[in-house]
Amino acid sequence: MNRLIARVASAALLFGLAAQAAQAADALNGKSLYLNGPVSGGATCASCHGPTPANNVNGILAAANQPSVISGAFAANKGGMGSLFNGKFSAAEIADLAAFIGNPNVTAAPAASLAPATLTFSGANIGQASAPLSATLTNSGNAALNIGTISIGGAAAGDFALGGGSCANGASIAAGANCTVQATFTPTAAGARAATLTITHNATGGSSTVSLSGTGNATPQATIALSASSVDFGKLLTGTPSSVASITVTNSGQAALNFSAISVSGASAAIITRAGTCAVGTPIAAGGSCTVTVQAAPTSAGTIAASLTLASNASNGGGSVTVGLTGTAAAPAPALSATPSAVAFGSQTIGAAAATQTVTLANTGNVVLNIGSVGVTGSAAVTLSGSTCGATLAVGANCAATVSFAPTSEGAVTAALAVASNAPALQVGITGTGTTQATAKPALSETGPIGFADTQVGSSAADHTTTLGNSGNAALKIATLTLGGTNPGDFVVGGTCAANVSVSSGATCTITTAFKPTAAGARSADLLLVTDSGAQFHLTLNGNGVAVVVTTPSLGISPQSFDFGSVVIGSTAPTRRFTLTNSGAAAVTLSGATFSGPFAAVADSTGCAAFPVTLQPGASCDLVVGYTPTSAGASSGSVTIQSGSTTWNIALSGQGAASTPNAAPSNHGGGGCSASQDVTDPTLAALLVLSLIVIGWRRRSRNGGAK
Repeated sequence: MNRLIARVASAALLFGLAAQAAQAADALNGKSLYLNGPVSGGATCASCHGPTPANNVNGILAAANQPSVISGAFAANKGGMGSLFNGKFSAAEIADLAAFIGNPNVTAAPAASLAPATLTFSGANIGQASAPLSATLTNSGNAALNIGTISIGGAAAGDFALGGGSCANGASIAAGANCTVQATFTPTAAGARAATLTITHNATGGSSTVSLSGTGNATPQATIALSASSVDFGKLLTGTPSSVASITVTNSGQAALNFSAISVSGASAAIITRAGTCAVGTPIAAGGSCTVTVQAAPTSAGTIAASLTLASNASNGGGSVTVGLTGTAAAPAPALSATPSAVAFGSQTIGAAAATQTVTLANTGNVVLNIGSVGVTGSAAVTLSGSTCGATLAVGANCAATVSFAPTSEGAVTAALAVASNAPALQVGITGTGTTQATAKPALSETGPIGFADTQVGSSAADHTTTLGNSGNAALKIATLTLGGTNPGDFVVGGTCAANVSVSSGATCTITTAFKPTAAGARSADLLLVTDSGAQFHLTLNGNGVAVVVTTPSLGISPQSFDFGSVVIGSTAPTRRFTLTNSGAAAVTLSGATFSGPFAAVADSTGCAAFPVTLQPGASCDLVVGYTPTSAGASSGSVTIQSGSTTWNIALSGQGAASTPNAAPSNHGGGGCSASQDVTDPTLAALLVLSLIVIGWRRRSRNGGAK
């Protein structure tokens, strides 16, 4: 009887150990141990039993899923195994070996789990987005989990949207790792709304799903939209009002839009006149609109800078929207320019047909130019042979004056093209030389200016070709062919005409010009051609560079969501830095940040300045956020960053934990023997009872022996 009790106790003890080992059995780890031997080194199981247990060499299949058989063989030194392996495998590793022997064809595979199974959004008004919620996709397998697509389907799929999170189409999740996927809820109708978030992958089942649900609240709200976010009055004259600019304000919501204030502020507010149908106390019905007009009347030269602000009950825009008002003002002043600023005919044969060149006159002032006269003075050999200039010349306009040179005697000739107007007097010097020798007679096929089509910055407009001809009785040589003027780097010159190229009598060469703007706006250059006889020709080149217009501010946020983990209530609030980067091509002004949940901005001298914050293209700053839970359990919230009518969201979460003063020290995996983290482990309870039985039996045996 005594032996029977001992055997039962021993068997129960072995059963308990085997049960605990079975809980952690890993056939893949067992395969590695079988083929490679103990972690500490030594012989391998494969050296005695072959490369796979499936062949049952030396009857190894008797240990399939039976760690006690392996332990017994080691203890009995069966086949010398005790000498090789005693003390080199832990109980868990022996269980892994038994699992591999029982499943010799085991292979690595991913295992996907998506939690929680349901995301339930709080009620949201129709057309308004809720705070984002996230689900975690975990790879609990032992091979990479490859994501196919992430999508939302179902009856109300249009009410839910993906945004944020670290999971992505085509991403790979390593064994033991996880990623998150975020969704938002923007109801399009009242009542219960439901959809399903599906992630396809290469794990068993092929996909994982999360049910999405939320309730649309029928509370109507107003929504404001503007036809323009800024007004540029352009270049104005002091004392002269600008044209009236009109901005249409539309209520795209479901409730009346009420203005609480409409105002103009800024350095130039005093010169801005506001009018229109939008007014405080005049509601705009859902779907309706009104207008605000603005006009600038500058009284002094300088930059115009002001803002039109509309405060209302709109659900978007943070309570108010702003329209920037800009422009420049200058005093009235006529101005006249000439291209070229000097004319050189070079040597011309006496008695030959007259040589001609054209001078372009341009009104570069800001008022109409009144022309009194255009003529030539200084020599009868030089005459005004043509003019397109009338009595007036509009701002930015130009006209052409053609001068001819027909020498009647040998020697140098000087003259001037004189223009009288309400601008300062203008004279263009003219030179030439009369000779009896044979001379070349150069002429361009056009007088210019050459205008190119509007071209995007970095691109190139179609080439333009101009011909240089020689109708004289001698050859000419090109001494100079260069680009000058304001933006010579935006134009390219090619063709058969070039410096030191000769053009025979009656022959021609070509000049090819192209426009490749390096910046937006008006671009110009001057093409100068000089011959060996001293003759000069100018061609004005004009073009307009067009930049890609970015109308929507761009902001990059890293990370886009964050889980603060478990935080003890009342402890020092942990913080996280979120980097805000202007990823657009224009400056962006962040007007503010709104927090929900137990999260708040933390003042930090190395972080973003106080709102509003303006970030130039490529610039960044850190928004520092702290988590201060006030109750135990899961916390969720967000940060909403505003820039005008555009917003960005950062999803936040955490876990509030109650403080536990004077807690007893734990021994969870730190050398203790418990298989669980509480005192309800049934295996330990059974072992304890059996141990007490054995102790009692031994005491009785001793007492009986002493009698």
